[in-house]
Amino acid sequence: MAPIASRSLMSYSPDIKILDCTLRDGGLVNNFRFTDTFVKNLYKANVKAGVDYMEFGYKASKDIFDVNDFGKWKFCDEEDIRGIVGTNESDLKISVMSDVGRTDYKRDILKREDSVIDMIRTATYIHQIPTAVEMIQDAVEKGYETTVNLMAVSKVSETDLKAGLEILAQSDVDTIYLVDSFGAFYPEQIERLADMYLEIASKTGKTIGFHGHNNQQLAFANTIQAIRQGVSLLDGTIAGMGRGAGNCYLESLLAFLKNPKYNLYPILGFLSNDMEELKKTGAKWGYDTSYMLTGLMNTHPKSAIKFMDENRTDYTNFYQEVMDIE
Repeated sequence: MAPIASRSLMSYSPDIKILDCTLRDGGLVNNFRFTDTFVKNLYKANVKAGVDYMEFGYKASKDIFDVNDFGKWKFCDEEDIRGIVGTNESDLKISVMSDVGRTDYKRDILKREDSVIDMIRTATYIHQIPTAVEMIQDAVEKGYETTVNLMAVSKVSETDLKAGLEILAQSDVDTIYLVDSFGAFYPEQIERLADMYLEIASKTGKTIGFHGHNNQQLAFANTIQAIRQGVSLLDGTIAGMGRGAGNCYLESLLAFLKNPKYNLYPILGFLSNDMEELKKTGAKWGYDTSYMLTGLMNTHPKSAIKFMDENRTDYTNFYQEVMDIE
């Protein structure tokens, strides 16, 4: 599928929607230990900014994860979300993520009529797709909007990827996400992959989303490329907050899209106040040479996270270590 002609630098496309996943991806930085004040202010800023979706965190199973080891947004109990948004009398929609194998979705995801949540996002690896389809179907039957985030596709063969996408396109999911899990892709690769996703999705009327990581400082550039190809649901985080190198900067995305429904000022205010206070607690994320090296080698950033935690600066040695992993 060729890029949509109207998606130029000086115009906007009303079908494009933004999802703020600051709490979910950013929660991987501080084990989801955000204060209620931070979360309430983030919610208010997103509402005022005209952001379309706000992801509160994961629906992780308490049988697998100890509640004492994480903040409440690892689990997103209904009463905790309602404690922030009430009945959510706004146009902003609420989402949560459910990981295949890590979510007791039948028990912990309520019927839509009993929940303030609007959308369930299922995260899966290629070999877990059959279970992901079951989870998606459960969410659809409960009345939710749905997406599926197919992770680590930079490690998947094109044959397997196409086969997996065909299965997902035949499911009842609304949106299939192209995810750059390791921040390994370049815009040229996003162009080709987005075209593949869009071609397969078009057969059954699905939309495509994009979620980028900033290991090589390309999350924003890759998101722009995805937009040009026709991707319509875009993830971002305020100040790029996310695991390791972080994500596409939400504020950059809002400014770039030029849609008059979006208002940058509330996000800038949140950045000036709440994000600066959060950084004072010691939360760390963002580009570092170690993350660039894991992105370059198309590998999980956990080794770079360990490198950073140990306050190492011996990048030449680390480069050799990453090459040995591969």
